[in-house]
Amino acid sequence: MSDIDHRKIAVECFNGTWDLIDKKDRTEEENFEMLHKAHASRYHWGFVGKPMNFARGEWQISRVNSLLGLGESALFYGKRSLDIALKENLGGLDLAFGYESVARAYAVLGKRDLAQENVALGIKAAETMEDEDDRKYTLSELNNVLE
Repeated sequence: MSDIDHRKIAVECFNGTWDLIDKKDRTEEENFEMLHKAHASRYHWGFVGKPMNFARGEWQISRVNSLLGLGESALFYGKRSLDIALKENLGGLDLAFGYESVARAYAVLGKRDLAQENVALGIKAAETMEDEDDRKYTLSELNNVLE
């Protein structure tokens, strides 16, 4: 498979996962499709992506697991996303969303104190973001973790 094919599939699966994340009233089959697409996207980014793509792919898998109530899996992938962001010094958006994914996973697991701690770290990272629209969106996502 060529790099162009890997990139195309990674992007299509990532965007398809987002469509399912945003969909109201997903069926059980769509929940499985959402999970499989998130994993497929990350797999294909592994061939052609950069650390940013890896962090975002792990974040997306974590988010899907949180939506499905799979807290341990969400935490596993959330920590991976955060570790990549920290190790690669990605900062801003990717660091904030790494913390967001860990916080969301802890919330699913009923560990409110750990969730709040990671929300606070995510807010601190988001406040360093220069793009106002990205910062506002990121802060809104962080602020809805414990709702």
